[in-house]
Amino acid sequence: MVTLTKFVLIATVYAFSGILTHITASRVLELSDRFLDIHKDGQWLVMMYAPWCAHCKRVEPIWAHVAQHLHATSIRVGRIDCTRFRNVAQAFKVKGFPTILFLKGEQEFVYHGDRTREEIVKFALRVSGPPVQEITKTQSFDTIKKERGLYFLYVGEKVGPLWEYYHKTADVFQPHAFFYHSHPGVVNKHAPVESVPALFVYKENSHYNFTGHTTSDIGKLNETLYKWINAERFPTFPKVTRGNINQLFLTNKNLVLAVVEENQLEKIPPHMMQFKDMVESIIKSKREKYHDHFQFGWIASPELVNSIAMMVLPLPSLIVINTTTNHHHIPEDETEKLTPHVIELFLEQIRNENAPRYGGNSWLIHIYRSWFELRTTLAAMWMGNPILTIVVFGLPAGFLSLICYGICCPDILVANDEEDEQSGANHMKKD
Repeated sequence: MVTLTKFVLIATVYAFSGILTHITASRVLELSDRFLDIHKDGQWLVMMYAPWCAHCKRVEPIWAHVAQHLHATSIRVGRIDCTRFRNVAQAFKVKGFPTILFLKGEQEFVYHGDRTREEIVKFALRVSGPPVQEITKTQSFDTIKKERGLYFLYVGEKVGPLWEYYHKTADVFQPHAFFYHSHPGVVNKHAPVESVPALFVYKENSHYNFTGHTTSDIGKLNETLYKWINAERFPTFPKVTRGNINQLFLTNKNLVLAVVEENQLEKIPPHMMQFKDMVESIIKSKREKYHDHFQFGWIASPELVNSIAMMVLPLPSLIVINTTTNHHHIPEDETEKLTPHVIELFLEQIRNENAPRYGGNSWLIHIYRSWFELRTTLAAMWMGNPILTIVVFGLPAGFLSLICYGICCPDILVANDEEDEQSGANHMKKD
C-alpha cells in the first residue's frame, strides 16, 4: 500500500510538472508565414531563428524566460523558423540568426544588446510605450529607481526648445534608455529641482544635471543635448560586451577598458578584481576631470580585446581605444606597476596626443587584423581538438592539392602514358 501511494504521488508530481512545463513553453508563440498578415496588430517581440543555429539554441531558454516575464503585459512573444518560412525572413530583411525584432504598428526596432533576459525585457518595455513616459505619482520614483537603474528625467511644462529637443532625442535613443517627464510637485525630493525646466540623468544613486539649456543658440542646444544624452546613457563603469561595444563606440570618446577574465560562473579572480576596482576608482573619484573625454568600463572577453589590439594582452591589463579613429593605446608599464597616479599620467598623454598609438583604419591594418583573427582561431581549434582540426582543414587541403595537380600537370601524366606505350612497342619489335 505504501509503494502504491508513493507511485501515485510521484506520478501526480510528474504530471503536474508536465503541465507547468507546457504552460511555460506555451508563453512563446510558434509563428508561421501568416504572421505577415497580423504583425501590425498589437505589439510583438519576435525572434527570427534557424534550427541549426547554435546561437539560437543558446538563446532558446532565455527566450522562454522573456516570454514568461512579459506574459502579464500587452507584448506578445513569439518566434519564427526562417528556414521554413523564408518569405518572412525576406520581408523583414533578416541577415543573421538570431534576429530579435520588436514590432509596433508601422514601427520596427531591432535589438542589438546582450542576449540576457534582463536586457531583452528592458528593451521591450522601453519601446512598447511612448518615447517619453509621464510620471504622475511621487511613489513611482522608488520603483523606477529600483527597476531601471538609469533613466533621464525632464521636469517642467511640455513647451519650449528644451522639451522639443528632449522629446526628439528620446525618440532616437528609445531602444537604449528610459526617458520620463514629470512636474516639480510630483518629483518632490527625488531630484534636485531648483528651477524649471530642468533635465537630469539618474544613475548610481545620483542625479547629474544637463547644464547646456541656458544657451540662446537653438542649433547649439540641439547638438549639445544630443551629445549629452548619447554619453550619459551608459553607466559610469559598465561591463563591455560584444552586445554593447558598438554603442559605446558611438560616444566618440576614448574607451578606457580594464581587461580581466571570468570563469564559467562569471567570477573574477581576486587579483584581477583588485585591478578592476582600481581603474574604476579613478573615474568615480575624478568624474569631472575625465568624464567628458573618456568612457571607462571593464571587459571580460580577452579574445575581443586581443582582436582590437592585434596581440595577446596579459591579464589583467589596460587598453584605451579611440572610438573615432580606431587607434588604441597600451601603457608601456607592466600591469603590476600601474597605479592610479600612473594611469592618470597615461590618460593625460592620450588627451594631449603624446601617447604612442597603434592600429587605425588603413587597409594594411584590416589585412593584418584578419590574419591575426584567423591564426588565433586556428590555434584555439588546434589546442581544443587537434584531430578535428586536421580533418576539417587537412582533407580539403589534400583534395585541393590533387585537383590542382591534375589541372596544372596534365602533360606529365600524358608523357608517362606515352613512354609506357613506346616502351611496350619496343619490346614487341625485339620479340
